[in-house]
Amino acid sequence: MDPKDSPEAYSPAGFEPTRWTVVLDAAQSAAPGGPQALARLCARYWRPLYTFARGQGHSPEDAQDLVQGFFAHLIEHRALRSADRAKGRFRSFLLASFQHFMANERRRARTEKRGGHAEVLRLDWQDEEGRLGFEPQDPLTPEVLYDARWALLVLRRAALKLEQEQAAAGRGEAFGTLKSFLGDEGTRANLSYEEAARRLQVGLPALKTLVHRLRRRHAELVRAEVEGTLEDPAEVDAELRALRAALLAARGRVEA
Repeated sequence: MDPKDSPEAYSPAGFEPTRWTVVLDAAQSAAPGGPQALARLCARYWRPLYTFARGQGHSPEDAQDLVQGFFAHLIEHRALRSADRAKGRFRSFLLASFQHFMANERRRARTEKRGGHAEVLRLDWQDEEGRLGFEPQDPLTPEVLYDARWALLVLRRAALKLEQEQAAAGRGEAFGTLKSFLGDEGTRANLSYEEAARRLQVGLPALKTLVHRLRRRHAELVRAEVEGTLEDPAEVDAELRALRAALLAARGRVEA
């Protein structure tokens, strides 16, 4: 399974056209394609769980074991058939389920030595560890870091989808310059509006119009991505506010 969270890895037959609750129901009932769809969903959102386990003080190796073991438990054994939906948010549901799994693992470790888990998903642990800046006595809670990592994944997926759209419309080269203005990448790359306009050979007003349109479309894709992780579409605005707050709190501590 591709761990890179690329939209190409998720076909329309998978999670894309439906809500996470439908995917979970299909997987827990062993419906055709259900476990595979859930595996794709887990591959997309494993990074926040790893961040949470590391924030709890687990070593990289133990955090890897916990995430892999949790996915084996979730995908193979249909053990969450009656689990609480955690108020309809996949983000909350996944964390609550993971915390329950971790608590069970701690209890089990008291009576038996835990062996290594079989790998059920190929995940880029080394790459993710390099994205995290853990420090002793971290002032941020593991829950905040988890939410911030989740928010970054949402933004990343929306940006990838936007890039695909622009490439399909024949504007891929221009997007390579304009994507710097979707967030603070332009500042980090020391790219000004004037320089971008020169590269694209357009006037400054035209450049600002292009950036405005891309930002608006990116916001639409972010909203659609978040909506797919909720049971009730009316919760989108509240979820966006929560993710924005987590990003602000963890600013500079997690990277996209």
